[in-house]
Amino acid sequence: MLEQLAGEFQRPMSLPGPVVTLRLVMAVLLGGIIGWEREVKHRAAGLRTHMLIALAAACFTLVALELVDFSNVNEDQQRTDPLRLIEAVTAGVAFLAAGSIVINHGNVRGITTGASMWLCGAIGLCCGTGDLRLAMIATAMAMIVLYLVRVLVTPVAREDTGDD
Repeated sequence: MLEQLAGEFQRPMSLPGPVVTLRLVMAVLLGGIIGWEREVKHRAAGLRTHMLIALAAACFTLVALELVDFSNVNEDQQRTDPLRLIEAVTAGVAFLAAGSIVINHGNVRGITTGASMWLCGAIGLCCGTGDLRLAMIATAMAMIVLYLVRVLVTPVAREDTGDD
């Protein structure tokens, strides 16, 4: 019985362990970069939330890749569609992101945090599939949007409203 249980942890993966580890670590790091910016701005969904979203998306992607590889062995019994994974991650993260949006007396807060959470799901998907370059480009662009655009737009918005 114990040997059978131990065998469950011995199933060979289609990807080497170091590749899987690199993809998961990159998801955590890149999600953490975006989460750090949100944390510094004292948003409800900060560093840990963004890291976990990216890690979960990467993990789901790796599981899907393993299932696709596994389904080739037993094609008559199992049919998998890896594109459904993108739909599932997108819907799941969108649900979490929507929860970060608060409307109070006509004032809407949390939309940018929700969008950054959704993006971390996409970055995790990229990491899980091994497209680390796309994940890094998306992270860099997100930081430009979150930081540089705020620095450039905020002074202009204050001038327009007369707030100093």
